Amino acid sequence: MNALLEQALAAPFGTITGLIQLHAEQAPQRRALAQDGQSLTYAELDARMDRVAAALQRDGVLPGEAIAICAGTSIAYAVTYLGALRAGVVVAPLAPGSTAESLAGMLHDAGAKLLFTDRSVAELLGDQAAAVPRVALDDAAAGRPWTLWLAVPGRRPQPVQLGAQWPFNIIYSSGTTGHPKGIVQPHGMRWAHVQRGATYGYGADTVTLLSTPLYSNTTLVVFFPTLAYGGTVLLMARFDAAAYLTLAAQERVTHTMLVPVQYQRLMARPDFGGHDLSRFRMKFSTSAPFSAALKADVLERWPGGLVEFYGMTEGGGTCILEAHLHPDKLHTVGQPAQGHDIRLIDEAGQEVSAGEAGEVVGHSPGMMKGYHQQPEKTREAEWFDLQGKRFIRTGDVGRFDAEGFLVLFDRRKDMIISGGFNIYPSDLETVLRQHPAVHDVAVVGVPSEQWGETPVAFVVRQPGQDLAAEALKSWANGRVGKTQRLADLRYIAELPRSAIGKVLKRELREMYRA
Repeated sequence: MNALLEQALAAPFGTITGLIQLHAEQAPQRRALAQDGQSLTYAELDARMDRVAAALQRDGVLPGEAIAICAGTSIAYAVTYLGALRAGVVVAPLAPGSTAESLAGMLHDAGAKLLFTDRSVAELLGDQAAAVPRVALDDAAAGRPWTLWLAVPGRRPQPVQLGAQWPFNIIYSSGTTGHPKGIVQPHGMRWAHVQRGATYGYGADTVTLLSTPLYSNTTLVVFFPTLAYGGTVLLMARFDAAAYLTLAAQERVTHTMLVPVQYQRLMARPDFGGHDLSRFRMKFSTSAPFSAALKADVLERWPGGLVEFYGMTEGGGTCILEAHLHPDKLHTVGQPAQGHDIRLIDEAGQEVSAGEAGEVVGHSPGMMKGYHQQPEKTREAEWFDLQGKRFIRTGDVGRFDAEGFLVLFDRRKDMIISGGFNIYPSDLETVLRQHPAVHDVAVVGVPSEQWGETPVAFVVRQPGQDLAAEALKSWANGRVGKTQRLADLRYIAELPRSAIGKVLKRELREMYRA
């Protein structure tokens, strides 16, 4: 690491866009971004970020105001994200697989001044949120062509002095109800992620392959550090196991982020051992349960280290398992990261005794400011110790072993994680309850070889209704996002409930497995 970069990273706060500018000055011809044979050097990336920032200022988008990006992964997407940050503009990256109504709700919640999109998303949205001006990243008829929207080459934006507590992005957590939660992450939180990057071997020679989407925090926790340290990011529009392995070998990839189901698909390929993956320095995983057996297989057959992050998009505490250093702890999610305070509390909000199980709460330098425009939801997500220290609640239940490694038992919230993405059963239940054939419903996650978990609905029919289960499933799947679609729907005479009327979802999962 050169002296200027080392000095910048040692500061209490800095900006990722400032580091990109530093690389553009010191190594202008080094490759920064690449996808499908197209690439940008650091000089080209820095100049194009300037054009984005200047265009936003020209269009009257002020620092602290938001834009939304909802499109497939592309170099233009990445440049727009980074250029907006340079202008002090908040980015709301939205999932293209959401419903039109949900997207419109998120655009309204973020107060987006512009929507950067592509043909497929524009077709999905139709007339929804028509008041938000659109820019087409793919230069299609989805809006004003991006290449024409950009400020003229050479145009520089007015400089903006950013603060650590300024909002960086708004990551939306859910759903089809029209009331998703926007997680506001500050610049200081992202800077904390960057500062720990040296621990994982990021540098100018880093080549990071990313096949998860840019709207996902899973992707961003590796995307930003790679560029901050002057490495190269290779983007894949969608994950394909065969193409991934071919590209990783050809490009001599050193770093990657994959969700567990992707590791599973890669390791299951008969030709896995035929690809030269010897340059891998570090592999990361997060977002879903990662079985000890799969971790062991990755460690045995895939060169380089394996690191599992356990935490939330909301921030708070993170646990890190450096699996290659602790092969006897693969059943855990690791130990609290340096400077992170992870505690366990009972249902009354009291800390549990050593060795006991409790809900995981965490405090760290990287924490969300709150849920956008939802102070009540923010308060529900917070826990304060007796000294007034603020923690974020995870809803997960676990305990620490004798060496301080966290073992997770279950998610107190019945969230389903499918392919690394969060699905909230209440969203799907709300949709199903709108159908006249549905008297009662519960949605649970069941194991899936393809997705890790997948949602299944148990429905109590209204008397006199005889709609086929497959027809009801198709009706529901037509009203939810792609990642939320039901894998199965079963009719049941009565939902199992506790004495106080709570649906016993564990019994439903066991019933389905049986």
